[in-house]
Amino acid sequence: MSYMSVAARGIRTLLGAGDYRRVFALALPAVGEQLLNMTVGLVDTFMVGHIGANAVAAVGLSNQAVMIVTTFFAAVATGVTALVARHTGAHEPEDANQVLHQGYLVGAVMGIVGTALSVAFAEPMMHLLRAPADVVAPGTTYLRIAALPFILTSWLFIGNAALRGAGDTRSPMMVMFFVNIVNIAVAYAFIYGVGPLPAMGVAGSAMGAAAGRGVGGLLVLALLLRGRAGLRLKLADLLPDMVQMKRIANIGIPAGAEQLLMRFGMTAYVTTVAALGTKAYAAHQLALQSESIAYMPGFGFAIAATTMVGQGLGARRPDQARADGYLARRMAILFMSAMGVIFFVFAAAILGLFIDDPEVIQLGIWPLRLVAFSQPALATSMVLSGGLRGAGDTRATMVITSIGLWLVRLPLAVLLTGPLGLLGAWIAMGIDLQVRGGAMFLRFRSGKWAKLKV
Repeated sequence: MSYMSVAARGIRTLLGAGDYRRVFALALPAVGEQLLNMTVGLVDTFMVGHIGANAVAAVGLSNQAVMIVTTFFAAVATGVTALVARHTGAHEPEDANQVLHQGYLVGAVMGIVGTALSVAFAEPMMHLLRAPADVVAPGTTYLRIAALPFILTSWLFIGNAALRGAGDTRSPMMVMFFVNIVNIAVAYAFIYGVGPLPAMGVAGSAMGAAAGRGVGGLLVLALLLRGRAGLRLKLADLLPDMVQMKRIANIGIPAGAEQLLMRFGMTAYVTTVAALGTKAYAAHQLALQSESIAYMPGFGFAIAATTMVGQGLGARRPDQARADGYLARRMAILFMSAMGVIFFVFAAAILGLFIDDPEVIQLGIWPLRLVAFSQPALATSMVLSGGLRGAGDTRATMVITSIGLWLVRLPLAVLLTGPLGLLGAWIAMGIDLQVRGGAMFLRFRSGKWAKLKV
C-alpha cells in the first residue's frame, strides 16, 4: 500500500462518514472564489507596499470604511442565499427567482446611497479612523474612488450569493477571476504609470479595485439575465414585492446588524492598533493580509455548509443538514490547521513578500505566528456560522459575534496593547476566536436552528 493511500485513509478516518464529494463540489470553487477575492487585496497591498508604509496604511484604513458600506450588501446577500437555498431544496424555482429580483432592487438602492455618503464623508471617516496625518489625504482619495461603483458592487455580492444558494459555486469563482484580471491590469497601470499614463500611487490602487468590482457586477448581471442554475433575472419582474422583501429582511437585518457591529468593532480595534504608529499598523495590516489566506478554505466550507444546510431544510431533511454542517467543519479544521503550521514556520518570509522594511516585518512575525494556534477555532466559527445562516438563524450568530468582539476582543486589546504593543492586540484576537468558535459549536449542536421558519 502506497504512502498516499495510507494518508488518504487516515484523513477519511479523521473526518468520519459523509458526502465528501458533494462538500468538495461546493467548497472548492468557493475556495477558488475566496482566493481570487483575497487576491484583490493582496495584489493591491503588494503593489502599494513598495511605495511605503503610509501607502499600506492608507489602503488598509480606507478599506475599513469600504467594508462598512459593503456590510449592508452582505446583509441582503445573506438573506438571499438562505431563501434561495431553501426554495432550491424544496424544488420551488419561481419563489427562488422572486427572492433574487427583490435582492437586486434593494441592492441598487443601497449602492446609490453608499456611493453618495462615502464620497461626501470620506475625509471625516479617515479622521474618525484616527488615521495618522500622512495617511489622511491618500486614504480620502482611495475611498472616494473605490466608492463610485457601489451599485455594481452590491449586485456582485447579491448575484453571487443567489448562485451559491442555488448550488452554483463555479460561476462566482469565474466572475472573481475576471475581477482580478481587471484589478491587476488597471491598478498596475495607474499605481506605477505605464506608458503615457500617470503614476498615481494609492489612487491608482483604488481605480483598480473600483474597475474590478464594477466589471464583476456587470458580469453577474449578464449571467443572471441569460439564466443560470435555475435562476433568471427579468427586467420586467423588477417590481417591489413587500412579502419577499420582508422575508429577506427577517434574515438579512440580524445578519447586517452582526456585520455592522463587527465592522464598527473592528474599526475600534483598528484604531487601537493605529494609535501604536504607522509602522505598527502597517505590520498589522500585512499580517492580516497574510492570515487571510487561511480564510480561503474556511470561506469555501462555510459556503458549502450554508448551501447544504439550507437545501437540506428545504427538502425537510434536518438530520442530513446537521451531518453536512459537521462534515464541512471537520474538513475546514484540517485544511486551516495546515495553513496555521505554514504561518508559524514561514512568518518572516511571508511578510517579506509584501514589504522590504525590516522593522515592519519584525513587528508582524509573532502576531502571525500567534494566530496559527487559533485556526481550529476560526474554522469552527466560520463554518458553523455559515450553517446557521443557511438555516436563517442569523440572530444567534449576531449575538455570538457581538459578544466575542465587543466583550472579549476590544477590552482585552485596550488592556494588552499598553504593555505588549501589537502582540497584545493579536492575543486579544486569538482569545476572541476561541470564544466564538466554542459558542458557534454549542448553538449548532442545540439543533434549534432546524425548527426556524423563514
